[in-house]
Amino acid sequence: MTKHYLISGRVQGVGFRAFTQRAAIKFALTGWVRNLEDGRVEALACGEPERISQFEAALKSGPTHGQVDGLEVRDAEMDKAVSGFTVREDSPCIFCEE
Repeated sequence: MTKHYLISGRVQGVGFRAFTQRAAIKFALTGWVRNLEDGRVEALACGEPERISQFEAALKSGPTHGQVDGLEVRDAEMDKAVSGFTVREDSPCIFCEE
């Protein structure tokens, strides 16, 4: 199962990407996370459905100094070349609709 996430709120400058990476590793997921230019965080995660659900619950709560106001989730396809769970450089959203 692969899911694409857009997280909004106080999610930049509070360790959200590192928090997301730790959660993904804890739940044995592959994928990536990065900051977006518009202040949101974007992530892509692939793994077993139960572990994806646990990961989503972690994203909803966020790190101690963060505040999640919104979590958009949609189905996606994983790039088979992705291994592990990485923090990527900031970028415009590649899955967002213009």
